[in-house]
Amino acid sequence: MTSPGTGSNKGAYPFGLVTSRMLEQLTYTQIGERLNVSSDGARAIVKRNRLPRSHDKNGKTLVAIDLDELRSPRRLPVTDVVATLKARIEQLEAELAAEQQRSAGHRAHYEHERERADLLARGHEKLDIQLKNLRLHLQAGRQAAAPRTLRDCWRWLRATG
Repeated sequence: MTSPGTGSNKGAYPFGLVTSRMLEQLTYTQIGERLNVSSDGARAIVKRNRLPRSHDKNGKTLVAIDLDELRSPRRLPVTDVVATLKARIEQLEAELAAEQQRSAGHRAHYEHERERADLLARGHEKLDIQLKNLRLHLQAGRQAAAPRTLRDCWRWLRATG
């Protein structure tokens, strides 16, 4: 295998330079060929995974990448995910039931307070009507007792005084 920039393969890149931890120095085009994506797609993958980049002598960008790790992402097995989700669903359902019970208690208290407020409002309305009636009676009594003319005024003063 010839190194880049030497021998008859001048300008051609080896399929990949293998370094420690199975990291390979690949161009975007080579990454795209290996992952069956376009070179723009390879750029997006490199950017998303924040992989280290460098430039070769010809100005091409080389990316240090472990394709095996990239192909098999670190994910939990499906059974673990399902079990975790089921446990979370049960936990949320228990919380929901507790909140519904608490809400029912609040609802009963709200209904009681609303009935009490309605009763107080009706009592206030009755007292207001009675006050208006008393004012009308008082005003009618004052008008009946007060003299209407000057002559009535003298008669009233003689009678009371």
